[in-house]
Amino acid sequence: MSKLTKNEDAFTGLEAAIVLIAFVVVAAVFSYVVLGAGFFTTQKSQEVVHSSVAQTSSSMEVIGDVIGESNTTGGPLTSVKITLGLSTGGGDVDFDKLIVTYANKTGVTTLNKVGYEDGGTASGNNWMIVKIMNNATDDTGYLLQAREMFTISASIPDGGIGPNEKFTIEVKPAVGSSLAIVRTAPAQIDKINRLF
Repeated sequence: MSKLTKNEDAFTGLEAAIVLIAFVVVAAVFSYVVLGAGFFTTQKSQEVVHSSVAQTSSSMEVIGDVIGESNTTGGPLTSVKITLGLSTGGGDVDFDKLIVTYANKTGVTTLNKVGYEDGGTASGNNWMIVKIMNNATDDTGYLLQAREMFTISASIPDGGIGPNEKFTIEVKPAVGSSLAIVRTAPAQIDKINRLF
């Protein structure tokens, strides 16, 4: 006669289903974490790209001619007038936070802002807003917005610039890259000069 033995080592279908479900749940949680980290990384890299484009693109451009002014005919250039507007796609620029520097072959000077004077001319180591055009909103602040143009006057320190001398006026907004305006004084300096 055969003898029935009790064997408890068997692996039942129910146990196999429980183990399979545990593996599926662990894999689902792990894939959710990996996908979430991937989406987060993608979003952060998009933010970095957008902010770097905003930081590196210049938000301003020179409109029209750059004018050099002298106190006397034949004397050195003592100030420069530059009309600035927003470039295409550029954001508003706060002129209260604008930094203007002057550089030539002997050194760099940061000019001080002295405010707004309609039709004025900067002197000393200063710069000022001398004209605001197309101010559609009639605001009283110094925020350069779309379709507006600000003319600034920047003084040339150290006795001015002589004939054929090269110089740079750099305009640095609080956000975005700076705009370097490189010009050369003409061979014959008049009281009003178009600079190239």
